[in-house]
Amino acid sequence: MNANDVMKISPIVPVIALDDVKDALPLAKALSEGGINIMEITLRTPAGLKAIEVISKEMPSMHVGAGTVCNNVDLLEAKAVGAKFVFSPGISQELIDSSKKHNMTLIPGVATSSEVMLAQNNGIYNCKLFPATLSGGVDILKAFQGPYSKMNFCPTGGVNLENLNDFISLKNVLCVGGTWIVPKDVIKNGDFNKITQLCIEALKTIK
Repeated sequence: MNANDVMKISPIVPVIALDDVKDALPLAKALSEGGINIMEITLRTPAGLKAIEVISKEMPSMHVGAGTVCNNVDLLEAKAVGAKFVFSPGISQELIDSSKKHNMTLIPGVATSSEVMLAQNNGIYNCKLFPATLSGGVDILKAFQGPYSKMNFCPTGGVNLENLNDFISLKNVLCVGGTWIVPKDVIKNGDFNKITQLCIEALKTIK
């Protein structure tokens, strides 16, 4: 899958920081039952890599990738456990070169015009806007449409049920990333039916 394929799997990409590997598979199943078949599991916790490995082996129908991939080591570790793609909070030449060398789909984070240019000049046309609301939100994405007409974005950071459609309605937005459909306390309590309901609610909200 290329980055465009990844960003078209679902209009919502759950951004997940898992504390316990045992929650990985039940969460994947809950998301799938709610109509979402993609997961970005961040490397912010020690359980992240193992969770990606478990899902990639036990539930191949789920498109699972790694988030918070910041350097070449992160990328290689994510690939080794079966991640199908990686999201980064930022963009660097190191990550760009590593993704090409190791044939790993990279969706880097951008927040400024110069970073979008760096992506585009390296043949990358699908990026995460992060942190979305703090870096200008809907307004900056509208501003990017003129000079960067080939670029597509996945705004992440501050996206929620209330502003979801403001982002999704933009022609250069393919999907959004969010944590609100995977609350940490709900996962910790093992209430995976609640996760499924949050997914259904969010997808129904999209106009």
